[in-house]
Amino acid sequence: MKTFIEIHALQNFAPSNLNRDDTGAPKDALFGGVRRARVSSQCNKRAVRTFFAEKKKDGFFDESDLAVRTKRVYGAIANSLEGRRDAEEVIEKAEQALSYVKLKSAEGGKSQYLLYLGQKEIMALADAIDKYWDQIVSAPVEAEEDGKKKGKSKKDVAKAAPKEVKECIEAIFNGGKAVDLALFGRMLADMPGKNQHAACQVSHAISTHAVEREFDYYTAVDDLKPEDTAGADMMGTIEFNSACFYRYAVVDWEKLVENLQGDIELAAKGLRAFLEGFVVAEPTGKQNTFAAHNPPEFVAISVRHNGAPRNLANAFETPIFVRKGESLTRKSAEALVNKALILKAAFGSDDQTNVLNLIGADLGEFGTATSSLSTLLDRTQATVME
Repeated sequence: MKTFIEIHALQNFAPSNLNRDDTGAPKDALFGGVRRARVSSQCNKRAVRTFFAEKKKDGFFDESDLAVRTKRVYGAIANSLEGRRDAEEVIEKAEQALSYVKLKSAEGGKSQYLLYLGQKEIMALADAIDKYWDQIVSAPVEAEEDGKKKGKSKKDVAKAAPKEVKECIEAIFNGGKAVDLALFGRMLADMPGKNQHAACQVSHAISTHAVEREFDYYTAVDDLKPEDTAGADMMGTIEFNSACFYRYAVVDWEKLVENLQGDIELAAKGLRAFLEGFVVAEPTGKQNTFAAHNPPEFVAISVRHNGAPRNLANAFETPIFVRKGESLTRKSAEALVNKALILKAAFGSDDQTNVLNLIGADLGEFGTATSSLSTLLDRTQATVME
């Protein structure tokens, strides 16, 4: 039986530039034939991962429950062996050991690309390098006829690796029961067998209505210039918009448990942290300029069994339009509820939905109202664990 946990949120942001494109403008997209504000899924996932780091500081997660995305894996391995081995020697051994599984180093003591590794994987790599220290040696460098040194290919290095060491290193790449890695997945280009398929999907957030870019013209004054000198000392423009975003994500519960190697307790912990982070974590783009800290005022979480996930973005295919005195968020929520009920009537649904509804939208038979985020999460968790 498949169980999907879906979260829908409506979040109305004051003027802001939360997620910029390469020109510095707020990201946008065409949807339903009109221009919408947009925040990328990568941006929202980064906000959730940052929230996880805060939860670790609060003691909710152990350090070993999470992963890091880095090119500095050799240094991280050296840190794990601090006090046991010389750091520079560990880095050399780590570069050689990881080359046995085709992960080569680049300049500056970094890997060729970002590696997403669980902390337990990093610690296990350090222990393996310490254990097989004397067997991890650099392959001799061959010289070509012109006198230049000839480097070995990834394939050649892997073939020449000590079998026992190589098998040990390969076995370590199992995700390390890291919650964030289990949720968001990873791709290792040189070790496709060690990829981990994500247990959650996050949509790009789009505005429920049409938007137009606006420009903030600003000037700055030199505090120390003479008083008799008029005029600004710097000027420019910042693009921004204001939008009510529809945000959506879905978690495959069975996949999450599988990625965490059957640890249901850790999966439940990770699910709760993800849902909480999805609600409260914000993108940080230009927040020092705009301070658009506006929490979602409508959040619905559905636990769905034996059915396909349902992104409700088409509730806004026709952009929401409000008249004077009407609430954009409330009208968006009513459109979302209406779309959900239409789809349920047409396709059926075995789901339980709880809703945090701070705007007084008419829920009809969409779900059960809750009074707080904490209650919403408690009910969702209880439903999943039934």
